[in-house]
Amino acid sequence: MPPVLILLILGIGGWAWWTGRLKGITYEDAIAGVLFLLGLRLMTTGKILIGALLMGGAILWAAHRRRQLEGAAMAVPLARTILQVGEQASLADIRNAYAARLAEVGEDEAEIARLNLARDTLVAELNKQTPRAS
Repeated sequence: MPPVLILLILGIGGWAWWTGRLKGITYEDAIAGVLFLLGLRLMTTGKILIGALLMGGAILWAAHRRRQLEGAAMAVPLARTILQVGEQASLADIRNAYAARLAEVGEDEAEIARLNLARDTLVAELNKQTPRAS
């Protein structure tokens, strides 16, 4: 692989990491990406079956992750309403509101799951907004 291409890939990866665009990426996602690129490389060198299998596996992983992430989403305004916190709520505010609402709910498992999803949504939103230290 030409050194210029390697530097370009590293530059794009570094930019994506620095700007926070890789926060949702797991190690498994990175491995799937590498396997896709390896499959592409194998397909271009004549090993079509192995390359297609690797690329197909990576695409299936991406589809699985997309379904996983879409199913767990809750709108941020709804999460704020459920936990009764404002737009400027800190992590401590979210945790305190979650604990207070959890005490009110008792043992209703459906409501506990809803509170958990609301808390997770707000914490994830808070993490996206938190600036990186330089």
